[in-house]
Amino acid sequence: MKYRQLGKSGLTVSAIGLGCMGMSQSYGTPDEEESIETIHRALDLGVTLLDTANVYGKGANEELVGRAIRDRRRDVVLATKFGLIPGGSTMSANVDGRAECVKPACDASLARLGVDVIDLYYLHRVDPKVPIEETVGAMAELVREGKVRFLGLSEAGPETLRRASKVHAIAALQTEFSLWSRDPERTVLAACRELGIGFVPFSPLGRGFLTGMVKDPATLVESDVRRGLPRFQQENISHNISLVERLESMAQARRCSPAQLALAWLLHKGDDIVPIPGTKRRRYLEENIEAVNITLTPDEMNSLEASFKAGVAAGERYNPESMKLIQ
Repeated sequence: MKYRQLGKSGLTVSAIGLGCMGMSQSYGTPDEEESIETIHRALDLGVTLLDTANVYGKGANEELVGRAIRDRRRDVVLATKFGLIPGGSTMSANVDGRAECVKPACDASLARLGVDVIDLYYLHRVDPKVPIEETVGAMAELVREGKVRFLGLSEAGPETLRRASKVHAIAALQTEFSLWSRDPERTVLAACRELGIGFVPFSPLGRGFLTGMVKDPATLVESDVRRGLPRFQQENISHNISLVERLESMAQARRCSPAQLALAWLLHKGDDIVPIPGTKRRRYLEENIEAVNITLTPDEMNSLEASFKAGVAAGERYNPESMKLIQ
Protein backbone atom coordinates (compact mmCIF):
# COMPACT_ATOMS: atom_id res chain seq x y z
CA MET A 1 0.00 0.00 0.00
CA LYS A 2 1.03 3.59 -0.61
CA TYR A 3 0.15 6.45 1.71
CA ARG A 4 -0.81 10.08 1.34
CA GLN A 5 -1.31 13.11 3.54
CA LEU A 6 -4.70 14.79 3.47
CA GLY A 7 -3.80 18.35 2.54
CA LYS A 8 -1.72 20.16 5.13
CA SER A 9 -3.50 18.60 8.08
CA GLY A 10 -0.81 16.11 9.01
CA LEU A 11 -3.29 13.25 8.75
CA THR A 12 -1.68 10.39 6.80
CA VAL A 13 -3.90 7.69 5.30
CA SER A 14 -3.71 4.89 2.75
CA ALA A 15 -3.86 6.11 -0.86
CA ILE A 16 -7.18 4.26 -1.21
CA GLY A 17 -9.70 4.00 1.59
CA LEU A 18 -12.77 1.83 2.05
CA GLY A 19 -16.31 3.17 1.92
CA CYS A 20 -18.50 1.08 4.20
CA MET A 21 -22.02 2.40 3.46
CA GLY A 22 -22.98 -0.43 1.10
CA MET A 23 -22.35 -2.97 3.83
CA SER A 24 -25.56 -1.81 5.53
CA GLN A 25 -27.77 -0.11 2.95
CA SER A 26 -28.46 1.01 -0.61
CA TYR A 27 -26.76 -1.69 -2.70
CA GLY A 28 -28.56 -4.98 -2.30
CA THR A 29 -28.79 -7.37 0.63
CA PRO A 30 -26.32 -6.82 3.49
CA ASP A 31 -23.90 -9.62 4.33
CA GLU A 32 -22.42 -8.84 7.75
CA GLU A 33 -19.99 -11.75 7.86
CA GLU A 34 -18.49 -10.98 4.45
CA SER A 35 -18.48 -7.26 5.24
CA ILE A 36 -16.44 -7.77 8.39
CA GLU A 37 -14.09 -10.09 6.52
CA THR A 38 -13.72 -7.38 3.88
CA ILE A 39 -12.77 -4.80 6.50
CA HIS A 40 -10.25 -7.20 8.02
CA ARG A 41 -8.78 -7.93 4.59
CA ALA A 42 -8.52 -4.21 3.89
CA LEU A 43 -6.54 -3.69 7.08
CA ASP A 44 -4.32 -6.67 6.26
CA LEU A 45 -3.52 -5.08 2.89
CA GLY A 46 -2.59 -1.74 4.44
CA VAL A 47 -5.82 0.19 3.97
CA THR A 48 -6.17 2.54 6.95
CA LEU A 49 -9.02 4.91 6.06
CA LEU A 50 -12.48 3.47 6.83
CA ASP A 51 -15.48 5.67 6.06
CA THR A 52 -18.93 5.40 7.61
CA ALA A 53 -21.70 7.73 8.84
CA ASN A 54 -24.37 7.80 11.51
CA VAL A 55 -27.11 7.76 8.85
CA TYR A 56 -25.89 4.60 7.10
CA GLY A 57 -28.29 1.86 8.05
CA LYS A 58 -29.64 4.30 10.66
CA GLY A 59 -26.63 3.57 12.87
CA ALA A 60 -26.15 -0.07 11.92
CA ASN A 61 -23.11 0.64 9.76
CA GLU A 62 -21.22 2.35 12.57
CA GLU A 63 -22.01 -0.62 14.80
CA LEU A 64 -20.74 -3.03 12.15
CA VAL A 65 -17.52 -1.08 11.63
CA GLY A 66 -17.05 -0.88 15.39
CA ARG A 67 -17.32 -4.65 15.72
CA ALA A 68 -14.89 -5.17 12.85
CA ILE A 69 -12.15 -2.93 14.27
CA ARG A 70 -12.59 -3.79 17.94
CA ASP A 71 -9.23 -5.56 18.14
CA ARG A 72 -7.50 -3.47 15.47
CA ARG A 73 -8.21 0.13 16.41
CA ARG A 74 -4.57 1.15 16.00
CA ASP A 75 -4.64 0.10 12.35
CA VAL A 76 -7.52 2.42 11.47
CA VAL A 77 -8.05 6.05 10.58
CA LEU A 78 -11.74 6.11 11.42
CA ALA A 79 -13.97 8.57 9.60
CA THR A 80 -17.66 9.10 10.23
CA LYS A 81 -20.21 11.78 9.49
CA PHE A 82 -23.25 13.49 10.99
CA GLY A 83 -25.91 15.95 9.86
CA LEU A 84 -28.13 13.93 7.53
CA ILE A 85 -31.35 12.80 9.14
CA PRO A 86 -32.88 9.42 8.16
CA GLY A 87 -36.02 9.94 6.14
CA GLY A 88 -38.40 7.70 4.30
CA SER A 89 -35.73 6.44 1.91
CA THR A 90 -32.10 5.42 2.21
CA MET A 91 -31.06 8.50 0.19
CA SER A 92 -32.16 11.02 2.82
CA ALA A 93 -32.38 14.71 1.99
CA ASN A 94 -33.09 16.03 5.51
CA VAL A 95 -30.24 17.85 7.23
CA ASP A 96 -29.56 19.36 10.65
CA GLY A 97 -26.36 21.27 11.33
CA ARG A 98 -27.44 23.17 14.45
CA ALA A 99 -24.66 23.62 16.99
CA GLU A 100 -26.66 22.01 19.78
CA CYS A 101 -26.98 18.79 17.76
CA VAL A 102 -23.27 18.31 17.13
CA LYS A 103 -22.10 16.94 20.46
CA PRO A 104 -25.03 14.50 20.95
CA ALA A 105 -24.47 13.18 17.43
CA CYS A 106 -20.78 12.66 18.13
CA ASP A 107 -21.44 10.94 21.46
CA ALA A 108 -23.91 8.58 19.80
CA SER A 109 -21.41 7.71 17.06
CA LEU A 110 -18.65 7.09 19.60
CA ALA A 111 -20.96 4.69 21.44
CA ARG A 112 -21.99 2.80 18.31
CA LEU A 113 -18.40 2.58 17.11
CA GLY A 114 -17.14 1.55 20.54
CA VAL A 115 -14.21 3.97 20.44
CA ASP A 116 -12.97 6.89 22.50
CA VAL A 117 -12.08 9.17 19.61
CA ILE A 118 -13.07 9.65 15.96
CA ASP A 119 -10.11 10.40 13.73
CA LEU A 120 -11.96 12.38 11.04
CA TYR A 121 -15.42 13.81 11.72
CA TYR A 122 -17.39 15.20 8.77
CA LEU A 123 -20.46 17.35 8.47
CA HIS A 124 -22.36 15.16 5.99
CA ARG A 125 -24.16 18.03 4.25
CA VAL A 126 -24.11 21.75 4.92
CA ASP A 127 -27.35 22.91 6.54
CA PRO A 128 -28.57 25.92 4.50
CA LYS A 129 -30.47 27.20 7.54
CA VAL A 130 -27.40 27.32 9.82
CA PRO A 131 -24.26 29.45 9.29
CA ILE A 132 -21.33 27.14 8.69
CA GLU A 133 -19.39 29.03 11.36
CA GLU A 134 -21.83 27.81 14.01
CA THR A 135 -21.67 24.17 12.97
CA VAL A 136 -17.89 24.09 12.62
CA GLY A 137 -17.52 26.01 15.87
CA ALA A 138 -19.39 23.24 17.67
CA MET A 139 -17.31 20.62 15.86
CA ALA A 140 -14.14 22.39 16.98
CA GLU A 141 -15.28 21.95 20.58
CA LEU A 142 -15.16 18.20 20.01
CA VAL A 143 -11.50 18.50 19.03
CA ARG A 144 -10.73 20.48 22.17
CA GLU A 145 -12.53 17.84 24.24
CA GLY A 146 -10.46 15.07 22.68
CA LYS A 147 -13.44 13.31 21.08
CA VAL A 148 -12.35 14.10 17.52
CA ARG A 149 -8.90 14.51 15.96
CA PHE A 150 -9.61 16.17 12.60
CA LEU A 151 -12.61 17.88 10.97
CA GLY A 152 -14.07 17.47 7.50
CA LEU A 153 -16.96 18.66 5.36
CA SER A 154 -18.91 16.84 2.65
CA GLU A 155 -20.33 18.38 -0.54
CA ALA A 156 -19.38 21.91 0.55
CA GLY A 157 -18.63 24.68 -1.95
CA PRO A 158 -15.52 26.91 -2.13
CA GLU A 159 -16.93 29.84 -0.15
CA THR A 160 -18.21 27.53 2.59
CA LEU A 161 -14.76 25.95 2.80
CA ARG A 162 -13.13 29.35 3.19
CA ARG A 163 -15.55 30.43 5.91
CA ALA A 164 -15.24 27.12 7.75
CA SER A 165 -11.43 27.22 7.62
CA LYS A 166 -11.43 30.54 9.45
CA VAL A 167 -13.12 28.82 12.40
CA HIS A 168 -11.03 25.64 12.50
CA ALA A 169 -8.67 23.80 10.18
CA ILE A 170 -10.53 21.50 7.78
CA ALA A 171 -8.54 18.35 7.00
CA ALA A 172 -10.67 16.92 4.20
CA LEU A 173 -13.53 17.58 1.84
CA GLN A 174 -15.57 14.58 0.76
CA THR A 175 -17.37 14.98 -2.56
CA GLU A 176 -18.39 12.73 -5.43
CA PHE A 177 -15.63 12.68 -8.05
CA SER A 178 -15.06 10.17 -10.84
CA LEU A 179 -14.69 9.93 -14.59
CA TRP A 180 -18.42 10.58 -14.94
CA SER A 181 -18.66 13.18 -12.14
CA ARG A 182 -15.89 15.69 -12.82
CA ASP A 183 -17.52 18.82 -11.38
CA PRO A 184 -14.93 19.20 -8.56
CA GLU A 185 -12.25 20.04 -11.14
CA ARG A 186 -14.05 23.29 -11.95
CA THR A 187 -15.42 24.03 -8.50
CA VAL A 188 -13.91 22.97 -5.19
CA LEU A 189 -10.63 21.24 -6.00
CA ALA A 190 -8.74 24.51 -6.47
CA ALA A 191 -10.18 25.88 -3.22
CA CYS A 192 -9.08 22.75 -1.36
CA ARG A 193 -5.55 23.20 -2.60
CA GLU A 194 -5.57 26.89 -1.79
CA LEU A 195 -6.64 26.11 1.78
CA GLY A 196 -4.54 22.96 2.30
CA ILE A 197 -7.56 20.64 2.48
CA GLY A 198 -7.31 17.02 1.36
CA PHE A 199 -9.82 15.69 -1.15
CA VAL A 200 -11.68 12.41 -0.55
CA PRO A 201 -13.79 11.33 -3.55
CA PHE A 202 -16.76 9.12 -2.73
CA SER A 203 -18.47 6.99 -5.39
CA PRO A 204 -15.24 7.02 -7.44
CA LEU A 205 -16.67 4.13 -9.49
CA GLY A 206 -20.00 5.82 -10.19
CA ARG A 207 -21.90 3.65 -7.70
CA GLY A 208 -20.55 0.58 -9.43
CA PHE A 209 -21.48 1.70 -12.94
CA LEU A 210 -17.86 2.26 -14.03
CA THR A 211 -17.01 -1.33 -13.16
CA GLY A 212 -19.07 -2.51 -16.14
CA MET A 213 -21.08 -4.79 -13.86
CA VAL A 214 -24.35 -2.83 -13.97
CA LYS A 215 -25.71 -2.57 -17.48
CA ASP A 216 -29.35 -3.38 -16.80
CA PRO A 217 -30.80 -1.73 -13.67
CA ALA A 218 -33.72 -4.18 -13.87
CA THR A 219 -31.34 -6.90 -12.67
CA LEU A 220 -30.76 -5.04 -9.39
CA VAL A 221 -32.77 -6.10 -6.37
CA GLU A 222 -35.84 -4.01 -5.59
CA SER A 223 -34.20 -2.41 -2.56
CA ASP A 224 -31.15 -1.19 -4.52
CA VAL A 225 -31.12 2.60 -4.41
CA ARG A 226 -29.66 2.84 -7.91
CA ARG A 227 -32.99 1.80 -9.40
CA GLY A 228 -34.26 5.28 -8.48
CA LEU A 229 -31.23 7.40 -9.41
CA PRO A 230 -31.42 9.47 -12.62
CA ARG A 231 -28.29 8.08 -14.27
CA PHE A 232 -29.68 4.58 -14.07
CA GLN A 233 -33.05 5.45 -15.62
CA GLN A 234 -34.20 4.25 -19.03
CA GLU A 235 -33.84 7.65 -20.70
CA ASN A 236 -30.17 7.87 -19.67
CA ILE A 237 -28.93 4.29 -19.45
CA SER A 238 -28.08 3.68 -23.12
CA HIS A 239 -25.84 6.74 -23.31
CA ASN A 240 -24.14 5.90 -20.02
CA ILE A 241 -23.56 2.29 -21.04
CA SER A 242 -21.72 3.57 -24.12
CA LEU A 243 -19.34 5.40 -21.78
CA VAL A 244 -18.67 2.25 -19.79
CA GLU A 245 -18.04 0.28 -22.96
CA ARG A 246 -15.45 2.89 -23.93
CA LEU A 247 -13.79 2.49 -20.54
CA GLU A 248 -13.86 -1.29 -20.87
CA SER A 249 -12.08 -1.08 -24.20
CA MET A 250 -9.40 1.20 -22.77
CA ALA A 251 -8.96 -1.05 -19.74
CA GLN A 252 -8.58 -4.12 -21.93
CA ALA A 253 -5.80 -2.39 -23.86
CA ARG A 254 -4.18 -1.44 -20.54
CA ARG A 255 -4.60 -5.01 -19.22
CA CYS A 256 -6.48 -3.98 -16.11
CA SER A 257 -10.13 -3.84 -15.08
CA PRO A 258 -12.35 -0.81 -15.79
CA ALA A 259 -12.55 -0.18 -12.03
CA GLN A 260 -8.77 -0.16 -11.71
CA LEU A 261 -8.40 2.24 -14.63
CA ALA A 262 -11.02 4.62 -13.22
CA LEU A 263 -9.34 4.61 -9.80
CA ALA A 264 -5.87 5.00 -11.28
CA TRP A 265 -7.09 8.10 -13.14
CA LEU A 266 -8.29 9.62 -9.87
CA LEU A 267 -5.05 8.79 -8.06
CA HIS A 268 -3.11 10.54 -10.82
CA LYS A 269 -5.14 13.74 -10.39
CA GLY A 270 -3.08 14.70 -7.35
CA ASP A 271 -1.24 13.37 -4.32
CA ASP A 272 -3.84 15.06 -2.10
CA ILE A 273 -6.64 12.85 -3.48
CA VAL A 274 -7.71 9.71 -1.59
CA PRO A 275 -10.68 7.88 -3.15
CA ILE A 276 -12.87 5.66 -0.99
CA PRO A 277 -14.48 3.05 -3.25
CA GLY A 278 -17.14 1.14 -1.39
CA THR A 279 -17.56 -2.61 -1.42
CA LYS A 280 -18.71 -5.41 0.85
CA ARG A 281 -16.79 -8.12 -1.05
CA ARG A 282 -13.15 -9.08 -0.55
CA ARG A 283 -12.58 -9.81 -4.23
CA TYR A 284 -13.64 -6.31 -5.29
CA LEU A 285 -11.61 -4.76 -2.49
CA GLU A 286 -8.48 -6.57 -3.67
CA GLU A 287 -9.14 -5.50 -7.26
CA ASN A 288 -9.60 -1.86 -6.26
CA ILE A 289 -6.43 -1.74 -4.17
CA GLU A 290 -4.31 -2.83 -7.14
CA ALA A 291 -5.06 0.55 -8.74
CA VAL A 292 -2.36 2.14 -6.57
CA ASN A 293 0.23 0.17 -8.54
CA ILE A 294 -0.93 1.35 -11.99
CA THR A 295 1.11 4.12 -13.58
CA LEU A 296 -0.64 6.02 -16.35
CA THR A 297 1.26 7.95 -19.00
CA PRO A 298 0.29 11.54 -19.92
CA ASP A 299 -1.14 10.19 -23.18
CA GLU A 300 -3.31 7.71 -21.28
CA MET A 301 -4.56 10.43 -18.94
CA ASN A 302 -5.34 12.68 -21.90
CA SER A 303 -7.19 9.88 -23.66
CA LEU A 304 -9.32 9.18 -20.60
CA GLU A 305 -10.15 12.83 -20.12
CA ALA A 306 -11.03 13.28 -23.77
CA SER A 307 -13.41 10.32 -23.55
CA PHE A 308 -14.94 11.42 -20.24
CA LYS A 309 -15.29 15.18 -20.48
CA ALA A 310 -17.00 17.06 -17.68
CA GLY A 311 -20.76 16.65 -17.96
CA VAL A 312 -20.52 13.61 -20.21
CA ALA A 313 -22.84 11.42 -18.10
CA ALA A 314 -26.56 11.61 -18.83
CA GLY A 315 -28.71 12.44 -15.81
CA GLU A 316 -28.14 14.13 -12.47
CA ARG A 317 -26.35 12.41 -9.59
CA TYR A 318 -29.43 12.46 -7.31
CA ASN A 319 -33.09 13.31 -7.45
CA PRO A 320 -33.98 17.06 -7.33
CA GLU A 321 -34.62 17.10 -3.56
CA SER A 322 -31.18 15.69 -2.74
CA MET A 323 -29.45 17.88 -5.32
CA LYS A 324 -30.56 20.94 -3.35
CA LEU A 325 -27.98 20.03 -0.69
CA ILE A 326 -25.07 19.97 -3.14
CA GLN A 327 -23.08 23.20 -3.08
